[in-house]
Amino acid sequence: MDIDLILRVYPFFLEAALVTVQLSVLTCILGLACGALGASMRLSRLAPLRWIAATYVSLFRGTPALIQVFILYFGGPQVGINLDAFTAGTIALGVNIGAYMTETIRGAILSVDKGQTEAARTLGMSKWETMRKVVLPQASRMMIRPLGVNINALIKGTALLAPISVVELTQTAQRFIGSTYKPFEMFLLAGILYMAFIYAVGLGINWLDRRARIS
Repeated sequence: MDIDLILRVYPFFLEAALVTVQLSVLTCILGLACGALGASMRLSRLAPLRWIAATYVSLFRGTPALIQVFILYFGGPQVGINLDAFTAGTIALGVNIGAYMTETIRGAILSVDKGQTEAARTLGMSKWETMRKVVLPQASRMMIRPLGVNINALIKGTALLAPISVVELTQTAQRFIGSTYKPFEMFLLAGILYMAFIYAVGLGINWLDRRARIS
C-alpha cells in the first residue's frame, strides 16, 4: 500500500468530503420534509391524499435511486428542467429517501397506543392538539433510530452522484485512480471517510435516543 500517495491526495479527499457533507445535510432536510408531508398524507382521512402518498412511496421505493438521478439530470432538459449536477442530485436523493422516511414516520405515529389518543379526545383536545401534545412526542422517540438508518443510507447514497460528475468522495477516488492507477488506496481512503461520517451520525443518534428516553 502506497502511504505516501495517500498522504499526498488526502487534502483533495477532504475537500470532496465537505461536498459529501453538504449533500448529506441538504438531502436529509429535503427527505425529512418529504417524509413528514408524505406521512401526513398517508394518515389523512381523504382518500385522494392517501392514494397520492401511497403512489409516491411505491414509485420511489420501487425504482433504483440511480435511475431517478439520471431521469432528473439527463431527462429533465427534455421537459424544460435544467439543473446543475449538484442540485439535481440533491433533489433526486432527497425525494427518494423521503419515501423511506414517510413510512418510518408513519409507522412511529401508528405505533402510539390508540387508547391515549381516545383519552385525549375525551378530555376535549382537538385532533391537532392530540397529535401535537400526545402522539408526536411519543412517536418522535420511536422514530429516532429508524431515521438514523435512513440518514446512514442517504450518506452512502451520495456515491450515486459520481456518474453525473458531482465531485464528492467516490468521484474524487475515481479521478485519482485514472491518474495514479491505485484503486485500492483511493477507494480505501474514500471508504474510511464514509465510515467516519457514519460513525459520527451514529454517535449523534445514540445521544438523541438517550435524551429521548430520559425525558
